[in-house]
Amino acid sequence: MPKRSRREDLNEMAARIAAAATGEDDPYDGKDPLAVELGRRGGLKGGKARAKKLSAERRSEIAREAAKARWKAERDKE
Repeated sequence: MPKRSRREDLNEMAARIAAAATGEDDPYDGKDPLAVELGRRGGLKGGKARAKKLSAERRSEIAREAAKARWKAERDKE
């Protein structure tokens, strides 16, 4: 899958150039650790909570559809 290019806002680009010219740290470098932690917490419990909510029949149906999709993708490669 091709990587998507991130188009940068002109103000962000100007700040980046000014930071590089003055030797300052890049203000847009890295991610917010609090936002990363919140996303991780939600991701860790999301799958289990969804599985608990679904009936056994629905989980089986989802698994069957996923298997069909995997096999179809395998056949399309050949």
